[in-house]
Amino acid sequence: MLTPFHLAYHVTDLDAARAFYGQILGCTEGRSTETWVDFDFFGHQISLHLGAPFETSNTGKVGNHMVPMPHLGLVLPFDSWRLLADRLEGVGTDWVLPPSVRFDGEPGEQWTMFFRDPSGNPIEVKGFKDMSGVFAP
Repeated sequence: MLTPFHLAYHVTDLDAARAFYGQILGCTEGRSTETWVDFDFFGHQISLHLGAPFETSNTGKVGNHMVPMPHLGLVLPFDSWRLLADRLEGVGTDWVLPPSVRFDGEPGEQWTMFFRDPSGNPIEVKGFKDMSGVFAP
């Protein structure tokens, strides 16, 4: 059984973060103060603190794409991934990398999408039809 991780990072606006993580991504809000807010991020704890977001650059080469590094990632079963992708498409998400399949028909086949939160923090969400492929060599 996997255990939840905790990750704390900066956002520039807590109200915008609440709208994005809570309403769009569907995460449940936890504790908060005037300077930070916690969310249940699909079973993991993220703490969003007011401040300057971390610097990123498109230096991660995956297939033919260059993706933002560093980035927060999440792995979901495919059906949950598809529901989230549909929700994000429905709100007109500005994609870094739109929903697509990688490694089609190979070990580790996965669906992926990259987007940014309102503060510019990059997020990747992967979907697996076969969760045993998450750690496939």
